[in-house]
Amino acid sequence: MILVTGGAGFIGSNLVASLNERGVSEIAVSDHLDAAKERNLAKRRYSEIVAPDDILRWLSGRKCDAILHMGAISSTTATDERAVMAANYDLPMHLLDWCTETKTALIYASSAATYGDGSLGFSDDDTPVALTRLAPLNLYGRSKARFDLAAVERAQKGRAMPPQWVGLKFFNVFGPNEYHKGDMRSVLAKVFPEAKAGKPVRLFKSDRPDIAGGEIVRDFLYVEDAANVVLWLMDHPHVSGIYNVGTGKARSFDDMMIAMWKALGREPKIERIPIPPELAGRYQYFTEARMERLVAAGYDAPFTPLEAAVERYVKQYLDRPDPYR
Repeated sequence: MILVTGGAGFIGSNLVASLNERGVSEIAVSDHLDAAKERNLAKRRYSEIVAPDDILRWLSGRKCDAILHMGAISSTTATDERAVMAANYDLPMHLLDWCTETKTALIYASSAATYGDGSLGFSDDDTPVALTRLAPLNLYGRSKARFDLAAVERAQKGRAMPPQWVGLKFFNVFGPNEYHKGDMRSVLAKVFPEAKAGKPVRLFKSDRPDIAGGEIVRDFLYVEDAANVVLWLMDHPHVSGIYNVGTGKARSFDDMMIAMWKALGREPKIERIPIPPELAGRYQYFTEARMERLVAAGYDAPFTPLEAAVERYVKQYLDRPDPYR
């Protein structure tokens, strides 16, 4: 039995899909289900649904092969500190304790949001000293950084830990099943309906004099690649620690949009709009994963290039009546 928290969400449902493709169906999915998230699981095989508030009771007396903890309050504009810390710090601490006691692997989603504005770089050095230096820009990033530090400090002090524990700092993940995320969807998912209708897409213009609008870049990661890293880790239980998960190559939003227009067979139409006031001072202009540590751990699968990933997303999902994986 594998427990996937956030299993009806974006990365979680794609992880369930990838497990199914391996022939694995003994999966317990923990999530708050609504009509949108139910569609993420409509094609999937799993054993049961566990309410997030009931996880610890459900785990009592059970055995699992692994806990894949993808669940979180992931909004970068969330302001309810009590709720965010309960979901993103308190619960993972309980899961860490349970996995330690039961000798169960724990693989969890951290985030590139822990790096803040990127001025300190994007090295996934997972020593306490390095993690303490990070300055996330929002509550979500701070909550993830706090749990990363707690896990690393416990391990470095020689305290008991699960046989495998891995935190994954996912960069800018995009792909099928993100539609329920509202404003937290990728820009590609947001603008596709307008592009399909032949309208221009609107991208943020920079409010920094040293960065032009088209130079806002991110490390865009196709969601199936994110799932592949998790599966690889399950196959390599000797690997523990905190690792970046990205392509290692920053690309501009313009590049992503041009690839989308090409997949649609049309000429690009891009307009610039101001960054919303609520994002001023909390916006990442550059992200690029340092991938040396994951490669050194043995991961050698290629990541899907941006143009190929966008074409696949558009042609196999966004531009079809059923866009779900």
